[in-house]
Amino acid sequence: MHNMSSTEPLVRFSGVQKTYDGEQLVVRALNLDIQRGEFLSLLGPSGSGKTTTLMMLAGFESPTAGDILLDGKQITSTPPHKRNFGMVFQNYALFPHMTVAQNVAYPLTVRKVPKAEQEQRVKKALAMVRLTGMDERMPARLSGGQQQRVALARALVFEPQLVLMDEPLGALDKQLREHMQIELKELHHQLGVTFVYVTHDQGEALTMSDRVAVFNEGVIQQLADAQSLYETPSNRFVAGFVGDSTILRGTLRVDAHSSGITLAGSGHTLQGLNINQAAQGAQVEACVRPERIVLHQDNPGEANCVTATVFDIVYYGDHVRLLCDLGTAQEQAVVKLALTHPCALHPPVAGSAVYLEFPTQYTRIYSV
Repeated sequence: MHNMSSTEPLVRFSGVQKTYDGEQLVVRALNLDIQRGEFLSLLGPSGSGKTTTLMMLAGFESPTAGDILLDGKQITSTPPHKRNFGMVFQNYALFPHMTVAQNVAYPLTVRKVPKAEQEQRVKKALAMVRLTGMDERMPARLSGGQQQRVALARALVFEPQLVLMDEPLGALDKQLREHMQIELKELHHQLGVTFVYVTHDQGEALTMSDRVAVFNEGVIQQLADAQSLYETPSNRFVAGFVGDSTILRGTLRVDAHSSGITLAGSGHTLQGLNINQAAQGAQVEACVRPERIVLHQDNPGEANCVTATVFDIVYYGDHVRLLCDLGTAQEQAVVKLALTHPCALHPPVAGSAVYLEFPTQYTRIYSV
């Protein structure tokens, strides 16, 4: 008898690989545990393997190698309809000739749930997604956001233990998308169902998830909560993909007490944290979040300070961004100032010289 411990993950990917035509490796040696009740997002650029991973979990794709376990039992050869997962995709896939209530009831009809119980469950599911009273509407008469809600109610109505979502809010406008993100997060909180959510939108992943798996080139680069991903990216890809960073290129210089980077095209040396343990003299990139850079209008005499020229100032409502040229072979430095910052109230004018301080603990040096 299989011994189910409560700490055992709901889903386990073990050494899963996927190749197409025996050539292109889309997912490589994937090991991933999905915990019961968590909201996990798979985030990455297109072609990174995140959707293929979701499709293998759904059963629409088969792994070329490795195992997928549900509750400790192998499901690699179980067909999609027997996995009993709720699914919501970007193209809502509602039946156009059925009413909202009939669409939501469909999974229950397939499962031969008695009519009276179907009605109760449909009412409950529609109330959950705030569509009470819409039972008799046809999908064509609904807005995009309402259609997406019907698709969600349909995925939740049979109380699956796992709901899979692939870019479900991709077709909605920004305001509606942000509203739906909050609703989805609240629903997840109420229901305690496990959500696995694919997106290429980092803001969406950070806002909603308990944990985020960042994919690139078929490999999970980092799996962590939003704060860790943002504050302590584990490599250069994650630092560049999640959030904005000012990127400084140069050569690593290591001595007994510290690591630093000598910037390309200038003699400036900045101290930082050598994240990937790059070797002396290696080509590296230092990444600093724009809100961590300290702006000085007079030379503060700090070690980790470089001179720069402001060439553009952009007002965003809740913050001001300064784009600065470091006069080296760098990308521009982006400095983000909250509106409460004194320099945001009277920002330096374009063309003026400023001093940018890169605090050592926030200057993370990555091998490239």
